[in-house]
Amino acid sequence: MARCLIGCGSNLGKRREQLDRALELLRFMPGVQLLGVSRYRETSPVGGPAGQGPFLNGACLIETDLAPRDVLGMLLAVENTLHRERTNRWGERTIDLDLLLYDELVVESADLTLPHPRMATRRFVLEPCVEIAPDLRYPPAACTVSDLLDNISAPHPLVAVVGVPGSGASEVASAVADALMARVIHAPEPLPCGDGPAGPRTERWWRTLASWAEPLDSHDWHDDPHGTITDYWLDALRCAAADDLDGAGLARFEAECDRVAAGTMAPHVAILLTAAPAVLEERIVFRGRQAAEHTNVFADLSAAATLCASPAASAAALVRLQDRLVRRLRSPGERLPRAPKAVIAIDSGDLVQAAADATAAVEAML
Repeated sequence: MARCLIGCGSNLGKRREQLDRALELLRFMPGVQLLGVSRYRETSPVGGPAGQGPFLNGACLIETDLAPRDVLGMLLAVENTLHRERTNRWGERTIDLDLLLYDELVVESADLTLPHPRMATRRFVLEPCVEIAPDLRYPPAACTVSDLLDNISAPHPLVAVVGVPGSGASEVASAVADALMARVIHAPEPLPCGDGPAGPRTERWWRTLASWAEPLDSHDWHDDPHGTITDYWLDALRCAAADDLDGAGLARFEAECDRVAAGTMAPHVAILLTAAPAVLEERIVFRGRQAAEHTNVFADLSAAATLCASPAASAAALVRLQDRLVRRLRSPGERLPRAPKAVIAIDSGDLVQAAADATAAVEAML
């Protein structure tokens, strides 16, 4: 029997009655035992169309012998019974049932993602979950649901927008900071990609590490309650250097990364921007034309564009780095020790939508 956490919400019609009815339907489903139900909390809508009414949110814990996709199908059937309509993304709804956790199963496919990809920064999800199942494990970060709530409750949260050059990290970080009145820190120097002879490149890796670490010094950290947004993650340097430094040089650099990182603030949340190869190639071409003289958009691609002889080859190199970043942030067994507990992956092919999604992810912490 598997234990599953399910998030429940409603902001259209008779909210409490609809939530009660959904739980009643779940209670009598074959192969399902309802173990616990949280109290309901009224919360403001996050993301989605403007003008929505407030939500009632809660959570329930079930035990079941159903397979994960059968649980998902069951939740969809309950939503359909209660006349859930899917016209607008994150729009008003009579009922919303999300499969958050299925034991410690990790699944990433077109029709099912476990754990729920956005739960780690959603206070309206985590608070009711902690009420009924605080010790349930969240496998991507090897922590508990209670740990996730503590993580986003830091008095001065640090959110790192992480991505390879051309992912739009700088642009998204600025948009999130503007929307939430947060402090923003941009990388003082770009990644030392395609930077000439091996000797100067080695020196620049160390120099870039020092410059990136300085604004994150834990002994001089600000206490602004709005938080801080950065457009870089210190450990991304470690990931990128693996393509540029030899074995001995890389080992020394990684040791220096550990030493320097010990005196810096680690991010509570990472917004992981990913981009398809074709998108990165298009942005490299864009940056290589006259755009550099007229705009700072994708300015971090100036050095990265020289990685290889062609835009396609440079994009492929960036995709390899992107895959490594994803593993070091999200993959059990490969996560770096200082990787944030909460990692929200966002496709940055559409920068406007990516900025809106990132803002919603951070706003949900509040």
